[in-house]
Amino acid sequence: MSSSHRLPRGRNALPPEEVDRLQRERLCRAMAEVMARKGYAATSVEDVLKHARVSRLSFYRLFGSKLDCFMAAFDHACELIFAQVMGAIGTFDKGGDPMEGYERAITVYLEALEAEWPYTRIYLVEVYAAGPEAVAHRRELNEFMTSFYADALGVIDDQGLLTCRMLVAATSALVTVPVAENDREGLRAVTPQLIAHVRTLWDCGAFGVGTGHA
Repeated sequence: MSSSHRLPRGRNALPPEEVDRLQRERLCRAMAEVMARKGYAATSVEDVLKHARVSRLSFYRLFGSKLDCFMAAFDHACELIFAQVMGAIGTFDKGGDPMEGYERAITVYLEALEAEWPYTRIYLVEVYAAGPEAVAHRRELNEFMTSFYADALGVIDDQGLLTCRMLVAATSALVTVPVAENDREGLRAVTPQLIAHVRTLWDCGAFGVGTGHA
């Protein structure tokens, strides 16, 4: 490990829990960055150790397996991405136009996907290669996103909830293709497409609220 990556020792040593936190973050980042190049199946624990410059002993003190480390990286990806979305929505006036809130949220969401590219590939692409546990975790996240959209748009009935669930599935499909192809321009192009179509759905009352349902 080079001096730029070595944690302080001796009198300046960090507390053990801080060392563990930093090494977990380093390993999660390494997992994301290696998988962005090689994919889940071709990435080994050894690849991650070399990239993170962390010992095998440290890895297995923190994680039980490659999948365990992947799941931690997946959770970290969600935290990074949704912290930015929640921050944007938190400043929005709840009494304002719900579609303006949606437009802000989806814009920030896609910007976050691009900014956190290696983590985004874990979150959108590699999760389906990691097996049933990871896929189940992704499904839970989709349900959270459905509830998030429903709350943001003021949805109160089953029709609106189904529309939100379909919106989550469609958004995932639209953004996953350019991310899988490493096409950042393609990802950016999704934002206006989504905003225009969701505005149309809103105006025709597909969410159970909006001008078409009045």
